[in-house]
Amino acid sequence: MRAFFQRTAAERVPMESVEPAAPALDAQRLVQALAPKASTLGREAAEVRGTLEDTQKTATAQAAATNELARQLQEVVRAQQAIADEVQAGLKAVGLVGDAVHGVGGEVGAVVQTLQGVSDAAHQITQIALQTRLVAFNASVEAKRAGDAGRGFGVVADAVKDLAAKVETSSKAIMSTVQQLDQRIGALAREVSRDGSEPGAVHRALEQVEAGVRRIESASAGSREVCAGLETQMARIESEMGHTTQVLASALQRTEAFLTISEQLLESVAESGIETEDTPFIRAAQQAASQIAQLLEDSVRTGTLSEADLFDERYQPVAGSNPPQVTTRFVALAERLFPQVQEKLLGLSDKVVYCIAVDRNGYVPCHNQKYNHPQRSGDVAWNTANCRNRRIFNDRTGLASARNQRPFLLQTYRRDMGGGQLIVMKESAAPIVVNGRHWGGLRLAFRF
Repeated sequence: MRAFFQRTAAERVPMESVEPAAPALDAQRLVQALAPKASTLGREAAEVRGTLEDTQKTATAQAAATNELARQLQEVVRAQQAIADEVQAGLKAVGLVGDAVHGVGGEVGAVVQTLQGVSDAAHQITQIALQTRLVAFNASVEAKRAGDAGRGFGVVADAVKDLAAKVETSSKAIMSTVQQLDQRIGALAREVSRDGSEPGAVHRALEQVEAGVRRIESASAGSREVCAGLETQMARIESEMGHTTQVLASALQRTEAFLTISEQLLESVAESGIETEDTPFIRAAQQAASQIAQLLEDSVRTGTLSEADLFDERYQPVAGSNPPQVTTRFVALAERLFPQVQEKLLGLSDKVVYCIAVDRNGYVPCHNQKYNHPQRSGDVAWNTANCRNRRIFNDRTGLASARNQRPFLLQTYRRDMGGGQLIVMKESAAPIVVNGRHWGGLRLAFRF
């Protein structure tokens, strides 16, 4: 390569015969050629960064949803374990009921035996009553034969005969009742019995209950196995989601560096002093920042607003606002003074999207009129797009523009216009300094 650029002594041209070069002209051409390439680079970097940022947000939301799902799955597992415990308790309870019913069956048998004794006693009483009636009848006959002498004895014999008849009737009633009780208690004994070839109806019902409880136990065990498999899969998904989130965060950091380099390149081109397509917007932002600063200094000087109120950072939430809005003590002044500067710059070019003055924390007290509407209750999408006043935009671009103290800052970013509309634009920012204190910045955004 060195030999390629060297010439022999015979081939060299005398220095005085060479025309002077035009380095300034070459530099200008280089910068002008570099400017659109740097602009394109910034635009692509902003697109990539925005896409990665959206993907990272989605991945983060999915990771959070996965974590919540895993937590709910653990609750399901705990509930299933509780079901299993209750099933075991239910099986034990069924067994105890069966034993208790069997015990009742034994007691019923004892009752049957007792009733049999009662029946036998009533039968004996009936026999005695029959015999007593027979004796009384014979005594009555003998008393009649005795005439007047046996009349008193005959009365007694008749009374005994009547009493024996009543005793016989009562005994027969007792025997009938005992027979009915014996039949019913016998049926009950058969129902609660589990001895023999076929268990009673009560035990058959208990067996059905037990079978149902065991089916629940089997289903619960199967469900626990499924959930155990799901827990393993969820753990793997959580791990993968965490890795994906980390990779996206790393990629986002790299695109941040990439975007920063592209912005620095754009600023270097702009600082060269050579006119580019960005120069009018940079100059306009600086002039507007100076005008806003002068208006604020005049307000402080005339006592319209104190310097403490102008630098107020105690942001008060606006009740019911969504997206959230806040107010400060300098809002009313900003709404009165800023439009005369901000609205004028909207006519600078059809590329201009907005022009706003923000404090050093990214707070927008008064936006351009087309974005300065009162919010509609419950309509978040419309509010996001049309009510951008009284909001704090402390994202990467917004905070950088708000806190920039260099003569100007040129950034490239993707903006959410609301309703799913995203556009890539540039932003020229210049600091607003009031009585030597940095108040904020003037943001002038424009399309490519």
